[in-house]
Amino acid sequence: MKRIITIAVALLMAGTAFAQQALWGSASTVSPEINEDGTVTFRYHAPKAVKVTVSGDFLPTQRLTFQMNGQEMTYDAPGVAELKEGQHGIWEYTTDFKVASGMYTYTFNVDGNNVIDNNNMWVNRDIASLTSAFIVPGGRADLFTIQDVPHGTVAKVWYESAAAGFDRRMSVYTPAGYEQNKKQKYPVLYVLHGIGGDEDAWLDQGRAAQILDNLIAQGKAKPMIVVFTNGNISQEAAPCQNSTGYIHPTTALPQTMEGTFETSFPEVVKFIDSNYRTIAKKQSRAICGLSMGGFHTLYISLNYPDMFGYSGMFSAAIGVSDPSVSPIYQDFDTKLATYFSKKPDLLWIGCGNTDFLFEANKDFVKKLNENGYPHEYLENEGGHIWKNWRIYLTEFVPKLF
Repeated sequence: MKRIITIAVALLMAGTAFAQQALWGSASTVSPEINEDGTVTFRYHAPKAVKVTVSGDFLPTQRLTFQMNGQEMTYDAPGVAELKEGQHGIWEYTTDFKVASGMYTYTFNVDGNNVIDNNNMWVNRDIASLTSAFIVPGGRADLFTIQDVPHGTVAKVWYESAAAGFDRRMSVYTPAGYEQNKKQKYPVLYVLHGIGGDEDAWLDQGRAAQILDNLIAQGKAKPMIVVFTNGNISQEAAPCQNSTGYIHPTTALPQTMEGTFETSFPEVVKFIDSNYRTIAKKQSRAICGLSMGGFHTLYISLNYPDMFGYSGMFSAAIGVSDPSVSPIYQDFDTKLATYFSKKPDLLWIGCGNTDFLFEANKDFVKKLNENGYPHEYLENEGGHIWKNWRIYLTEFVPKLF
């Protein structure tokens, strides 16, 4: 018995020592390091490695191709730079340019294996990919950081979905002061993610809560309720947050762009109006989304022209719908004319000039111009990346309500 107790105590002490090491230990290698001259240094400890590279959206992009509907498409991919091995097996790379203010993601590749930076605790999940993240402060990037301002609250809310046949989850941001002021009512913005994303994507990768807090505190945006939906109608919630458990996230989900989500969207609006202090009218509702979410935004706006006064399309997946799969996607030109006859307050479109959806967005803007339909269009550099979508949200939100 004494021997068993001794072994148990030893195991407990070993476990405690390991936990303390994880809690109190600190990495000896600093990475990334933002230098005084604006360059950024990356380091990775790999004494047995033959080659180490870093890839991220802070680097000049590279052009790659892929097949889509039988056509060859080009798109921007993160650039790649080689690290050089120094003392003690530490590989290092310093940019030869000043990295502009912004939020960036990156990964290392060690002898053919992609890995995150184990010296950087800030990690993003984009579908099934993990990337390390850092922010270069100053300018617009300060909107992505937590500032000394009043903060809103983010809640994970479940609602009954008749269209799905089960309860589904959404994330809801309420502005600072919402809990204290029981009489004030607020406008509502609905924010939609891209393919493979979920109700956490805009909050984790898009830094949406920080953007909202800071814009509202600066007086550049009105206090508003913001709803982040899960656009995958076949899912209850984000991966690891639903009954399927620890499944591998994928973009190959059913019922993503075949009309069900758009058809069911009024039940989301009804739930929010029934459970939050909203201004339940068109002029106080807005909707926006990136990529697939921009696709959903377009067709929700066209099919429910009396629901939203403001619509924003960020690198929207225009031109990929199949009218035969749902009436939601049919009679596009007629619905577009009806939508503008209802005099929406704003249709806002943003797309990078090297985005693989750039030409489709340009064609849509051309159609709007030819028909005299009022809209705002922002064309900037870059491709189909979060770096652009954060920018678009900071541009769109101040125009609302």
